[in-house]
Amino acid sequence: MNENSQLKTPQIKAWLHESTQRLIGAGIGSAKLDAEIILAHTLRKSRTYLHAHDDDVLSPRQYEIADARLLLRLDRTPIAYIIGHKEFYGRLFKVTPATLIPRPESETIIEILKEQLPRNTSLLKETRKLIDVGTGSGCLGITAKLEFPELDVTVSDISRHALNVAQENAKQLRAEVTILQSNLLSQYPFTADYIVANLPYVATEWERSPETNYEPALALFAKNDGLELIYKLIEECDDHLSKNGLLILEADPRQHQAIVGRAKKHGLQLGEIRGFIAYFVKS
Repeated sequence: MNENSQLKTPQIKAWLHESTQRLIGAGIGSAKLDAEIILAHTLRKSRTYLHAHDDDVLSPRQYEIADARLLLRLDRTPIAYIIGHKEFYGRLFKVTPATLIPRPESETIIEILKEQLPRNTSLLKETRKLIDVGTGSGCLGITAKLEFPELDVTVSDISRHALNVAQENAKQLRAEVTILQSNLLSQYPFTADYIVANLPYVATEWERSPETNYEPALALFAKNDGLELIYKLIEECDDHLSKNGLLILEADPRQHQAIVGRAKKHGLQLGEIRGFIAYFVKS
């Protein structure tokens, strides 16, 4: 930053306007929202504050930090990685480039659990077990534990770096979950009543947004048209899912027909497909 820019920094409204135009020029559809999120995060204020104080002048340091973050977004770095968190089911989860960014469609998994878990689960003789396979930031398993405290929840991932993030989120949100490093269910010593999984299901040849280039390939891509790991998990349900237990999977809708066929061969009957989410009941 040169001496002149230190002497004269823009007002909030001017920075937002210019930044929004630059983001639009880069082809980013959420340009206005992203500019507001970046500046609000930099100022440690709410987006509402920005509009109530839009005549305020940024300090040189605020201007420098906001512009640096803007450059990251212009390079298509996901906004969640820039600010370090993402909301999921009404809670903030820390995210890093070691984890996928939680998607709103994944919240359907929690909605299905709410519909399918028996009422008064706490009165059952045995504690019900749930494992979140490929947990990443931990958003599914941690949310399940917070929504259903009576469940015995394990969050697992093959990536130690991802598990470190999940552990931080569990501590921050005060969720008592077991952290397990495992390739799918290979290290899980129990039979679960509920298995939830948002596994890698993207085929490398699919068209996708530039932002996904910043997400961990290990958590994004799978062989066999994106189905390799989902198929393996279905097979492992033979030994790790209880009778009448639920398997809830996220996948691309174009993969659902193949998944339903494979699941049926392993005694898993389709319950429902809802958007990206399909759930199965073990017969």
